[in-house]
Amino acid sequence: MSRISPEDVKRTAALARLSLSDDEMESMTRDLDRILEHADQLKALDTEGIEPTAHAIPLRTPLRVDRAAPAIDPEQALLNAPLREGTAFAVPKVIDGEGE
Repeated sequence: MSRISPEDVKRTAALARLSLSDDEMESMTRDLDRILEHADQLKALDTEGIEPTAHAIPLRTPLRVDRAAPAIDPEQALLNAPLREGTAFAVPKVIDGEGE
């Protein structure tokens, strides 16, 4: 029995502002149900004594030395800026009521 209904997919698509055809809705319903079945299979595994990891093999993360360096010249930084205010990038306001 499917745990994901077409109504679930339709609501999720609406929340994500996606327009899905009937064929896409049917396919997505099947795919999401398979994902849940796979998650159930993973939950059934005995993981007692297995240490959690982010990767299957140890990875060395290369980091550069963190040292202070001279700042870039503001004029050079703004050479290709589409809009600027003095020595700063100018960007359009996207949130009403902020900073008023």
